[in-house]
Amino acid sequence: MGGRGCNRNSRYIMSENSNSQQPKGFGPENNKPFKFKMNWMYVLILFILIMIFFTNNPVTSTKELGWTEFQGYAEKNAFGKMTVNSPDRQVTATVKPEFIRQILGQDSAETPKYPLQKAVEATVTVIIPSADKFDDHFSNWKTRHQIDATVTYSEGGSLFWTILIQVGPFMLFIIIWVYVMRRMSGGAGGMFSVGKTKAQLYDKSGKTKKVTFKDVAGLSEAKQEVEEIVDFLKQPGKYTGLGAKIPKGALLVGPPGTGKTLLAKAVAGEADVPFFSLSGSDFVEMFVGVGASRVRDLFRQAKAKAPCIVFIDEIDAVGRARGKNPSMGTNDERENTLNQLLTEMDGFGSNSGVIILAATNRVDILDGALLRAGRFDRQINVDLPELNERKEIFNVHLRDIKIDASVDTEFLARQTPGFSGADIANVCNEAALIAARSGKETVQKEDFMNAVDRIVGGLERKSKVTTLEERRAIAIHEAGHATLSWMLEHANPLVKVTIVPRGKALGAAWYMPEERQITTCQQLQDEMCALLGGRAAEDFVLGRISTGASNDLERVTKQAYAMVVYYGMSEDLPNLNYYDTSGQDWGMFSKPYSDETARLIDESVKKIINEQYERARAILTGCREQHRALADLLLEKEVIYADDLEKIFGKRKWISRSQEIMAEQELLKLDKPSEETANLPERQEDKKEE
Repeated sequence: MGGRGCNRNSRYIMSENSNSQQPKGFGPENNKPFKFKMNWMYVLILFILIMIFFTNNPVTSTKELGWTEFQGYAEKNAFGKMTVNSPDRQVTATVKPEFIRQILGQDSAETPKYPLQKAVEATVTVIIPSADKFDDHFSNWKTRHQIDATVTYSEGGSLFWTILIQVGPFMLFIIIWVYVMRRMSGGAGGMFSVGKTKAQLYDKSGKTKKVTFKDVAGLSEAKQEVEEIVDFLKQPGKYTGLGAKIPKGALLVGPPGTGKTLLAKAVAGEADVPFFSLSGSDFVEMFVGVGASRVRDLFRQAKAKAPCIVFIDEIDAVGRARGKNPSMGTNDERENTLNQLLTEMDGFGSNSGVIILAATNRVDILDGALLRAGRFDRQINVDLPELNERKEIFNVHLRDIKIDASVDTEFLARQTPGFSGADIANVCNEAALIAARSGKETVQKEDFMNAVDRIVGGLERKSKVTTLEERRAIAIHEAGHATLSWMLEHANPLVKVTIVPRGKALGAAWYMPEERQITTCQQLQDEMCALLGGRAAEDFVLGRISTGASNDLERVTKQAYAMVVYYGMSEDLPNLNYYDTSGQDWGMFSKPYSDETARLIDESVKKIINEQYERARAILTGCREQHRALADLLLEKEVIYADDLEKIFGKRKWISRSQEIMAEQELLKLDKPSEETANLPERQEDKKEE
C-alpha cells in the first residue's frame, strides 16, 4: 500500500605518401607479398560450374532416317522410346544399345571422353505422314512383331522455355552465390568484415539533424568541459602556444537519463571534425579476436581522419575491471578487447589528434588502468539536474508543445525533484498525450500534474474492485504515512495521499523531498519512521498487520543496513565502512568482515528498525484522533492534499522528544484498538446514509 508511488518519491525522481621515382625492378613495390583477391574466386567458381554443366550432360548422337528405313528398324524392335511431335509431324526415337553400331555407325558407340560425362545416348528422327497414321503403324508393329517400345505424344514447346529449364537452375545458383559472397566480403556483420569496426561516422556532409549546445539545457559545468574540447579542435594554436596539450580522453559519468549521450551528440554537432560514434557492445562478438580487431580498425580510421573525436557509449560493456568476468573466466575475449583498447589509447603508437569521449553510469566497475590520466584525463560528472536546471530543461521540451497560461515552468520544476532530463521529457510528452486524449486544444497545468502522477505512481485503476474492509485498511495505512510525515521534523513534507490503486500499489503518498547534498542520522531516522507509519497504524488501530507494507519494509531494511555498513551510524559498529568503491579489493564471493561482525550488523539493523517502529506507534498514539479523522476523510474523498492535513493537524509543527516519551508511556496502556477506531466502518456507512 505504500506502493511504487512512495518508492519513486524517496527522491521523487523524479603514413605519408611518397612520390619519389625509382627505376622499374627496384624498390619495395616489387617485394610486396602476394595478395589473394576475391574476384579470382568468383571466376574460378564460374569456370567450375560451366565445366560441370557441359561435361555432366550425356553425349548424344542423332541421325535422320527415312520413313521406310525407320519402319524396318521399328519392326526389329530397335527403339526403346518414341516421342511423337504432332505439330512438326516428327518422331524422335531412342536407339537401344545393341543397335547403335548398326544404325549410327562405329564411332557413335565410343565411351565418354570426360570422367563426368554420362553414357552415349543415340537417337534417330523421322518425318511421319501424320500422327494418326503413325499410331496405326505402331499398333500393327506391336501386334505382328511383339515390340516393347513406348510411345509418348508431345505438342511441342518454345525454344526459350527449353533453354530456360536447362540453364535456369545454374544461373539462379550463380546469382545467389555472388550475392552471398558480396555480403560476406562487404556487408555489415559478414564473415570477411567481422573484424571491421561498426562505428558510424558523422561529418559536415551528413544529412542528419544536428544537435548543438543550445539543445542541452542545464549541465552548465559538464557543457563547459566538453566545449573546451571542441574549442581546442577549432583553435589549437590558442592552447599549444602556451604549451598546453589536448586531453586524450574524457569520461562522462552520471545516472541514466541525465544527458550523457545528448552531450556527445552536441559535441558532434558543434565540432568541425569527423565524429565516430559506437557502443561498447559493438566490440563484443562470438568470434575470438574480433573485439581487438575492431578496436585496431577503429583507431586506424580515426588516425586517418585526425583530428577527430571517437565516442564510445556504455563503455562498461568492454571496460569492466579485469579479473571480474561474470562468466567465471570461461572466455577472456572481453579482456583481450580491453587490453587492445588500453594499448591504442596510450601505447607506443602515436595517437595524436584523436580524442576519446565515453559515457557510463557504472564507473565503479571500470578497470583502473582505463581511468588513469593519459587515457581518460577527465571525468565529467553529469548529475541529476537541480531546480534551475530542471526549469531550463522544461523550457527546451516545451518549445514544440502548445501550452496555456496556467503552465508555469517554475512550478513544474519544483514538483519534479530528482527527475532526470529523460524523465522531464517523458512528463512533457505524457502531458500532451493526456490533453489530446481529453480533446483539449492546449496542454494545461492539470495535464502536467496528471502526467507526473502517471509516471511516478503508475496508471490509475479505478476499476479495481476492493472490499470495504480492504479500503478501510488501505486508508488507515496511508493515513499513518501522512500523519508521521506531517509530525516529524525531518520527514519529507506531504503533497497528496490517495487510496485509488495505481500500478501495483493499492494506495500511494506523494512527498516533496528536500534537495540536500548530505543527510544526517536524524534525517534518516525520521524518514524510516515515516515509512513504518503505515504498518504501525495497521497494528495500532486494527490490531493486525497485512502484506501492504512490503515495499515500505524493503526500503526501511535497505536504509538501516546502509546506516550500519556504509555510513557508520550504528552504536555497536560506529565509524566503520565496509563498502569498496573501487570494487577491486575483495573477490566476488567474499565479504569484508567476519561472521561475528555479520551477526553484529544483523542485530544493529534489527535494533534501528525496532526503535523507529516503536517511535512511530508512540507518535500515532499521541495524535490518534487526528489520524482517525484523516482516515475518514480518505475514505470519503479518496484523494487528499496537504491543505486537508493542515485543516486537521493545524500548521505543521514537530513533536519534541519529551512528547514522544509521554506518548510511548500511553501506548503501553493500550493493548487493543480503541472503540472509536474499531467502529470506523459502521460510522462510514452512517455518513453515507445521511
